Amino acid sequence: MSGQEPTFETRDRRRLYEFVDARNGATYEELLAADLLTDPDRYRQLVAVMKRDGLLTEVDGELRTAVDASGEERHRVDGREVTVRPARQEDISGVVGVMRQVADEKRYIVAEDVARQLSADSALVHGDLEDRRFFVAAVDDEVVAWCGVERPQLEKLAHNAELTLGVLEEYRAGGIGSLLMERALAWADGQGFHKVYNSVPATNPDGIEFLEAHGWNTEAIRRDHYRIDGEFVDEVMMAVTFD
Repeated sequence: MSGQEPTFETRDRRRLYEFVDARNGATYEELLAADLLTDPDRYRQLVAVMKRDGLLTEVDGELRTAVDASGEERHRVDGREVTVRPARQEDISGVVGVMRQVADEKRYIVAEDVARQLSADSALVHGDLEDRRFFVAAVDDEVVAWCGVERPQLEKLAHNAELTLGVLEEYRAGGIGSLLMERALAWADGQGFHKVYNSVPATNPDGIEFLEAHGWNTEAIRRDHYRIDGEFVDEVMMAVTFD
């Protein structure tokens, strides 16, 4: 975590946090092997409380120390330094530019709509950061990828969030998309969302495979939902849920 040193009410919480922090992530099996925990019920209780308090997040079954939403993460990807951070208002032209390139490929229809909305209201960062949050990946201070999470306006759907994600083509092979999505999902989990969803056309097998590799499941397929270059294309509706 960034900011102040976290405080702990019990020794078990401190030991769990310090072990996860020292290893930059840990699974339940690794905690068992280290003799930190032997009772599954106690483990679930500790994790639930520490996630509630913003000390831990869980991504694909691995515990990680939570990152302050205002903080920056620096990674080395393919020899480049990549900064992953919350978007700033001055990033809007870069974010929209990446969205438009992705949309031009006609493999991610949602990106086109989000780019249009952002261009219309010119507000990348809204006052209510509990309903929408964008994260970006930057190389040499230039935005090369974005990931957004947004809560639907309808109250009955407020436990869900829609995720959008896009990476410039020349930066796709090194894992930047994974870093961004993990950051966004950790934020969504911390906000208490139950499910995060995304939809892609069936003509984007790479996008579908990427989401499946990160634990997403196909919930439904809407036949002939899109019309791309004169051809009808199915929409694949995918989601990931938090325990």
